[in-house]
Amino acid sequence: QVQLVESGGGLVQAGGSLRVSCAASGGTFSGYAMGWFRQALGKEREPVARISRLGTGTYYTDSVKGRFTISRDNAKNTVYLQMNSLKPEDTAVYYCAAGRSAQTMGVIPPDYWGQGTQVTVSS
Repeated sequence: QVQLVESGGGLVQAGGSLRVSCAASGGTFSGYAMGWFRQALGKEREPVARISRLGTGTYYTDSVKGRFTISRDNAKNTVYLQMNSLKPEDTAVYYCAAGRSAQTMGVIPPDYWGQGTQVTVSS
């Protein structure tokens, strides 16, 4: 059983930056692809960024390409999401997830989810 704990959310002005982190425990971190999803109020949860087990492959939804960067540190069992040039429409609860494949995580539900961290971007 893998436990995921997000941190680093908060309130930021439009155009600003924020980095959220997700610490994993209870499993072999490098054995999982990792992803960040988000859910805005009244909307469905959507994939934002995904990274392969060794960090060699990354995938982004179109709306965050060029602004967000996903990375991982397998020695620290942690995955990060660096968010730059934030927009009010990025406001959402951001969830960390662990799954079998970075390529399919947006289609096949991940195996494990964190509790989420709120990111609010003010205009």
